[in-house]
Order: sequence, then structure tokens, then C-alpha cells
Amino acid sequence: MKHLARPAMAGLLAALVGYGSTFALVMQGLAAVGADTGQTASGMFALCLIVGALAIFVALRLRVPVGIAWSTPVAALLIGTGQLPGGYPVALGAMLVAGLLIVLAGLFAPLSAWITRIPPPVANAMLAGILLKLCLAPFVAVESAPWSALILLAVYVAMLRLARLFAVPAAVLAAIVMLALDPATRAGIEPALPTLGWITPVFTWDGLVGLALPLFIVTMASQNIPGMAVLSVYGYRPAAGPLFRATGLASAVGAPFGAITMSLAAITAALIASPDADPQPERRYVAAAWSGVGYILLAFTAALCASLIAAASPVLIQAAAGLALLAPFGSALYNGLREQADRPAALFTLLITASGISPLGIGAAFWGLAGGLAVHAALHRRSA
Repeated sequence: MKHLARPAMAGLLAALVGYGSTFALVMQGLAAVGADTGQTASGMFALCLIVGALAIFVALRLRVPVGIAWSTPVAALLIGTGQLPGGYPVALGAMLVAGLLIVLAGLFAPLSAWITRIPPPVANAMLAGILLKLCLAPFVAVESAPWSALILLAVYVAMLRLARLFAVPAAVLAAIVMLALDPATRAGIEPALPTLGWITPVFTWDGLVGLALPLFIVTMASQNIPGMAVLSVYGYRPAAGPLFRATGLASAVGAPFGAITMSLAAITAALIASPDADPQPERRYVAAAWSGVGYILLAFTAALCASLIAAASPVLIQAAAGLALLAPFGSALYNGLREQADRPAALFTLLITASGISPLGIGAAFWGLAGGLAVHAALHRRSA
């Protein structure tokens, strides 16, 4: 049993890093589309339980260190989209449909191949546009809450220097400590065990085109495909179809409870698939299974975290969430703009998406993608 301690610790660490880096962002995303405090807690509770159970099942079934997670860009997309006509049930309907689209991508190779045919600069620029406004929050906060914001930034930069992996969790922890020291915030916190609450999803044209389709594209392009790439780097090549079907079905099942779209892990995947988890490649699946255990344990903090965020100053929560997005924003921006030939299409995509426009009630992410693809096609035709 001694040889299992190392992968177990790696798996628990992956869960802690994944949860600590993003829980504020996920809850902020759910609140942005209309969830109240109880519904936010239900969503986080369901999300952690399903991610944990699926991680354990996949690891033990395939004997491969596949990380299961939720999509950070999806949470950012929810914040950027805001409340749709029809409110929270419409957002849940969009998340359910996005899950079913991921299932279809696992069943029909041409659908997942279509995602890979979206020019990478355009896909990355759309993601950068979604994240841009959110990444400004830590710096905007310097004006309204200078000391708190500067402490967050200092902790983040210091940890980048000392232990990059823990930079975001350390900043989130610093934010929690500052909030806990505030008497008004403490008075609003209500420790309780979370419960699952069913909300019947509602399906509308605005929700399907303006949110479900961008959710599907962002999840596939920024999580599932990179997640498969990380596994291949470490010598693992499981069939993509069953994994897409599993995460898509889990997303569809979790949506009525408020769980956001689930996916393969991309950011924390290396923690459980690399030699750091275990020198023996055939034993690293244990780390993936233990990450599932970690998520299930963390699920029971959902109500406490939701009440903390509801009671806290939104400025500090937004600042901490913005720091969690700096790395994916930087990567998306670099990959979107590095090729000069594709830069005009990428810039159109980024700026339209970041503008927040919603003609016909359809969100900016869709129009950014459509505009970028149109410019890319026009330039490609002209150069041909």
C-alpha cells in the first residue's frame, strides 16, 4: 500500500488545486445567469459529486489517469453572457443541450472533427474575448478597494515566483482570509450542508444559439481537445469518443441541478498523468481516482462557499476570479495572435466577443466566432 500513497496525494492535490482555483468563478457564473445562493450551492454540490464519481469510474474502468473537471472558460462565458430572457432555467437548458452536443461529438466523429476545423487562432481569440473583461477585475479593484486588491496581486506574484501551481489558490485563500476578517461578511455566512435542488430546464432559441453552442465550442476547444493532448504527451492514448460521451452525459444529467458543463481536465491534467504522480505509468490511474475522492469531499463545502460569496464584497470575489483566468487568457491571446496571417480574423473575433453585443438576443461569443470565421474565409479566399 505504501506505493499508493504518492499517487493518492497527487490526486487529492489536483482536486484541491482545481477546486480552490475556480470555485469562486463557478459560483459567480451561476449567479450571473440568475441563480440564487441556494441554487448556486446546489450547482457546486452537484458538480463536485458528479465530477468525483465520474473521475473514479473512468480511472478504474480504463486504468488511465484521465482527469475529469469542469470548464473554467465555461464559467467565464456564463459571467459574460449574464441573465438571458427566461432567467436561470434557460441557462440550465443551454447547459443541458451543450452536454448533449458533447455526447454527439463522442458518437459522431465528424462533429468533433468540425471543432478541430475551426481555425485555432479564431477559437483562441473567442476565448480571449470571453476572458478579457474578467481579467481586468483585479486591476479595476485597485481603485475601489486598493489595499485588498494590492494584497491579492502581491500574493499572486509572490507565489508565481515560489510555486507557480499554487499562485491562484494562494490568492483565493488570501481573499477568504480578508473576507473572514470583515465583521459584515462574517455575519452573513451561514454554515450548512448543501442540498440538491432540481430546476426544470427551459429551451429557447436565444439560449440554444447564444449560449449552448458557445458552451459546446468552448468546452471542446479549450478543455476536451487539450485534455486529450496532455494525455498523449505522457504516453496515454485512450479513445476520445467514450470520454466525450461520458463527460457530455454527466453534463446533461447535472444541468437541472445547476452543474456547469463538465470536461476532461486540461490545467490539472499534468498533476495526475506525469511522473510526479507515480514513476510507474501503469499506476498513475490511482491518482485520477483519488482526485475523484477529493472532489466528493470538497462537495460538502459548497453551501459554506456559496454563503461566503453571497455575503462578501463582489469586488474582492471578482478580483480573485480574475486572477484565476490570467493564465488561460494569456495562453489564448498568444495562440490567437501569434500568426500574422491570421491576426485580422483573430482580432475581429476577440473584439466582437469582448464588446458584449447581443443582436437578435444572441450573445457576443457567437457573433465573435461568426465574424472571425467570415473574415478568415474572406482572407483565405483572397490569398487563394
